[in-house]
Amino acid sequence: MTDLPPPAYDESELFELAPSAAEALAAELPYSVRFTLRGEITPLQQAFLDRTGYLVFDRVASTEEVDTILAEVERVEAKLIEEETRTLFGVPIWFGRNPDGKRWLQRMGFTSVLSEYLSGFVKHDRFEPVRRLIGDDARIGEREKDGVVFNRYVNAEGSLRPNLAWHTDALRDVFYNRRMPGPMLNVGLHFDRITPQDGCLIVLPGMHTQSAWSTLFSKIHFVTDKPDPNEVKVETWPGDLTVHDGRMWHRVQTSPHTGWKSLRRSMYVPYVVDAYAPKDEHTKTNLYMRLFDWIIRRKTRRMEKWLLAG
Repeated sequence: MTDLPPPAYDESELFELAPSAAEALAAELPYSVRFTLRGEITPLQQAFLDRTGYLVFDRVASTEEVDTILAEVERVEAKLIEEETRTLFGVPIWFGRNPDGKRWLQRMGFTSVLSEYLSGFVKHDRFEPVRRLIGDDARIGEREKDGVVFNRYVNAEGSLRPNLAWHTDALRDVFYNRRMPGPMLNVGLHFDRITPQDGCLIVLPGMHTQSAWSTLFSKIHFVTDKPDPNEVKVETWPGDLTVHDGRMWHRVQTSPHTGWKSLRRSMYVPYVVDAYAPKDEHTKTNLYMRLFDWIIRRKTRRMEKWLLAG
């Protein structure tokens, strides 16, 4: 039997909903609600985002588009390995080992810079309401910050990233902009069927409005991984689009499965409203990224030694 998602919430008679009515209805919706991405963000979608800090849009990318994007990433991966590329525009590229023991791309920024297809896809008109949701003057930062980021998670020997502990993106923004951010929406495309039991994106609804102190210090960034009683596990199907406010605490849980069954892939598109600050081959790696690159490469060396010893 085909595993189909539940139908998106029917808003056909709610497009003119008053803000107060939208807020009241949003408060009644389950955290698992799915929406349809239309030509405009609806009052109910805006109210749900304001209340919880996230949205899930039902299968915005087609099966064919999902397959093409994944094939493009594999092509880019082969090029990076052949050319022994370690950074792109100052952002480290992280490789681990896949379940077959082969060198395997796990995280890279600026993915669309190396793929004409991906560059065209992220600029497709269907995403225009998402851009306007972030701001009328927002733009896709293909060459800014970390660019379009592609992630792979797998629970296997040699994997650098079976999970990602609790964090907020406010910490990153302090390094980039030297100040606490306003609303910062992460727009992610998902490529695998991920149930709440499979090792999914986990968020703390409503925490996007927390204080600066809580944003930075109520958990230890990238270290604390203990489940939170208020957490919500975001279930996804291939082609789903999620929007979540990076100021709230979020994490990626380790899959209980091992090998290829634990695979989870996602791609995040940066929408930027700051002053234009493109990066290029002369851009140096900033302190924030140097620190995490050191941690990842140290882990890589330990892993390689362990594999050789085995």
